[in-house]
Amino acid sequence: MDSTQPLPEERDPWRMGVSEAFGAPALVLGIGYIGYGSLAQSHGFSALDAALATLSIWALPGQLILVEMQAGGAPFLAILLAVVFSASRFLPMTVTLLPQMRSEARPAWRYYVASQLLSMTSWAVSMQRFPRLPPASRLAYFTGFGITMWLCALGCTLAGYLLAGTLPAPLRLAFIFANPIYFILILTADLRNRMGVLALACGAIAGPALHAVWPSWSIVGGGLIGGSVAFLLARRLA
Repeated sequence: MDSTQPLPEERDPWRMGVSEAFGAPALVLGIGYIGYGSLAQSHGFSALDAALATLSIWALPGQLILVEMQAGGAPFLAILLAVVFSASRFLPMTVTLLPQMRSEARPAWRYYVASQLLSMTSWAVSMQRFPRLPPASRLAYFTGFGITMWLCALGCTLAGYLLAGTLPAPLRLAFIFANPIYFILILTADLRNRMGVLALACGAIAGPALHAVWPSWSIVGGGLIGGSVAFLLARRLA
C-alpha cells in the first residue's frame, strides 16, 4: 500500500484494522509471545496464569519481568513496582494518540476502553495511519487492529506454553530467545536520539551493579537510577 496516498473513506475501518494487523505486526508479536509462553512454562507457571498475564498486563516486557522476578523469589512489592514502572511508557503514547481519535459524537468511555488495547505496535502503526484516515474512522481502525493483536498474543502465549514441553531443547530455547530479540528491537528504536542512547547505557550499568548489591530490587532500582542519571546527563549536554 502506498503510504503517501489517503486511504479510501468508503473502506470499513474496523476490517482494515483487522487486516493490517495480520502479517508482519502479528508475526513479530506472535514470535515474542510464543517465547513468553515457553518461558512461563519453564518457570512453573500454569497455562491459566500465563494467559491471564497476557490478557491483563498486555505488555511483553512487564510479563517477562513478572515471570523472572516471581521465579527468582522477589518480594511482591518489588514485582508490582517493576511491572508498573515498565508500563509507564504507555502514558505518553496514550496522551499523543487519544486526541487524534476523539469525536464529540462518541461517549468518552469508548476511548477509555480502547486505550486498554494500546501496545507499542498498535501505537506506531496508528500514528502512521491516522493522518490518512478521516477522524470518524480512527477509533474503529484502532480497535480492530488492537483486538486482533491482543487475541494473537493470547493464542501465541498458549501455543508457546504447550509447545515448550514437547519441542526439542534447542528449538525450545529458540522460542525463549525470541524475547531478548524483542527487547533489542524496542531499545534500538530509541537509539536515534541522545536520550535513548544515554538511558540504555546508564541502565546497562546501573542494573547489573545494583544486582550485585540488592538483587531483589535491581530491576526497579536500576531503572530509576539509570533513567534519572540519563535524564540529568541529557539536560547537562543539551
